[in-house]
Amino acid sequence: MIEASCHCGAVRFAVETAPGEVNDCNCSICRRYGTLWAYYQPRQVRFAAESGPTDIYMWGDRMLEFHRCRACGCVTHWSPVDRAHGRMGVNARLMPPEVLAAIPVFHGDGASM
Repeated sequence: MIEASCHCGAVRFAVETAPGEVNDCNCSICRRYGTLWAYYQPRQVRFAAESGPTDIYMWGDRMLEFHRCRACGCVTHWSPVDRAHGRMGVNARLMPPEVLAAIPVFHGDGASM
């Protein structure tokens, strides 16, 4: 079990396994957020019951909700507006450093899309 949290610990989540790789996307929002996205099916990500609230930001085609902790501002995850979509992204930078260090980084070119 891999546990992750925002800086202040208000938003916490866990996944069973480390991702096979993380995506360092260079699109206009991801490069500003400084995230490394790990992709999971929503049922594979368990948010702690007592997790604090998040603020949501949507832009462009408004298909993704970017979540950040209301207390410390860390970007925690994105989820699709269409809940039938079978994938979400969690910010792998919130995972323990020793877990993150062992994961290959894919440099996605979202800027060209």
